[in-house]
Amino acid sequence: MGQPPLFPDDPSIGPLAERMRPRALDDVVGQQALVGEGGVIRSLLTDGELPSLVFWGPPGSGKTTIARLLADAAGAEMVTFSAVLSGVKEARSVMSAARGLRRSEGRRTVLFVDEIHRFNRAQQDAFLPFVEAGDIVLVGATTENPSFELNRALLSRVKVYILDPLTPEQILGLLRQALENEETGLGSVAPKVELEALELIAIVAAGDARQALNHLELAVAVARSDGLKEIDAELVERVAQNVVAVYDKGGEEHYNLISALHKAVRNSDVDATLYWLARMLEGGADPRFVIRRMLRMASEDIGMADPRALQQVAAAAHAVEHVGMPECELALAQAAVYLCLAAKSNALYKAYGKVKREVAKRPGLSIPMAVRNAPTNLMKEAGYGDGYRYAHDEKDAVADLECLPDELVGSRFFHPTEYGWEARIAERMEEIRKLRTGRQTKKK
Repeated sequence: MGQPPLFPDDPSIGPLAERMRPRALDDVVGQQALVGEGGVIRSLLTDGELPSLVFWGPPGSGKTTIARLLADAAGAEMVTFSAVLSGVKEARSVMSAARGLRRSEGRRTVLFVDEIHRFNRAQQDAFLPFVEAGDIVLVGATTENPSFELNRALLSRVKVYILDPLTPEQILGLLRQALENEETGLGSVAPKVELEALELIAIVAAGDARQALNHLELAVAVARSDGLKEIDAELVERVAQNVVAVYDKGGEEHYNLISALHKAVRNSDVDATLYWLARMLEGGADPRFVIRRMLRMASEDIGMADPRALQQVAAAAHAVEHVGMPECELALAQAAVYLCLAAKSNALYKAYGKVKREVAKRPGLSIPMAVRNAPTNLMKEAGYGDGYRYAHDEKDAVADLECLPDELVGSRFFHPTEYGWEARIAERMEEIRKLRTGRQTKKK
């Protein structure tokens, strides 16, 4: 049950990001709450403890590096396991070997599972008895929220530590180290790099140290190939032009971004609305998903305060289906800005919520005879339609007719606000109420 060496024998071999990987906790950039002085990981190692844990954080934040350093500092055997390539049989084989190593040599085994969220339920269940018995120390790394991706039994047996994306300043420091280091970095081969170019790489990397080092390595390779003596921002833009916005179409970030867009619209923040919309579209989001959420916004957050909002978004939805990306992006932007600037009201949202709760509480309330359909003589003889009054035959097209079940007579679900069209709607509802009340009085 061997493993590849923690670090290659020749540190000058391999991609720059791998060559620059920290070889001690003191070399780790960022995540000081975990690995700095008094950090929880450093404290665990000081106390000789090595519990099962999961590192949750964005790409390039140091999850794999810290896991490797943790195993190395604890003197444990580290085995990597692929959730994609291996099944339950392979998992049990690895863990049985770990049990044998522990019993024969007294050595602990760290089973490192990168992207542990890809494990299915059967694979996760296979780990449980070995984790509980202490035969393995499970260390997982994931970019997805463990609350959603790990089953409850496994999640209760591991400690989750959250890693933050690196700041542009931290990444800038890493890039400078790579340019100065002649042994494992680019110090012996790199031409001069403008500060503006380095700062641009740090920003484009969006918190991902690995991506930043890859961009720098590519820029140096292109500069050397073209015989350039200096790397400027224009060259960096050229080598990074295919990098898309940070966006995970299937994971938590997907829902975080659509949540940010929805809340920016709700708060009437045009600039934030356009920003989050662009983050999604430029990152590869399905525009049909975006427009479906915008249709929801039109009714949930605007509703009758501006009924035209739904029409605007429906028109944009037509553009999405018949034009597609990238041509439909401006239609989406136009609809988003309209939603953002429209008068806001959640009165319709609240009203329908009240009705749903009432229906759930008493789903079988009897339909009043007056508003029942009576297509046959038998149904008419049974009283269906008795008392019905045709609104168009009444003055102002309002009849003295109760349409709610007897148990709900007098109930009011929809309470329009004073914003936008709803102010006029409130007046109209009061006008209708008075007409009905007046006719009921005359009837008496």
